[in-house]
Amino acid sequence: MNLEKTTEVEAAVFRRLLAHLDANKDVQNIDLMNLAGFCRNCLSKWYLAEAEQRDETIDYNQAQTVIYGIPFSEWKGKYQAEATAEQLARFNEKQK
Repeated sequence: MNLEKTTEVEAAVFRRLLAHLDANKDVQNIDLMNLAGFCRNCLSKWYLAEAEQRDETIDYNQAQTVIYGIPFSEWKGKYQAEATAEQLARFNEKQK
């Protein structure tokens, strides 16, 4: 694959990942962190960093809106559940 096609495929995979996360809102960020070591917020930070490296001016809230599909505060109110003691224990254990 040439560079242009590679970029197109990578962009399509990224959009598919976002669509998959959007379709599975019951999967909490802490679950993603515990399983994979990254979450939607990590993706937002990576998106922001890559945009800035390309001299694009966006802020973290804008990056979160790209990843979550809606403003994070709205997503959090609708879909984010309180982390369980088990989830927090697993998360804290992985941080050591």
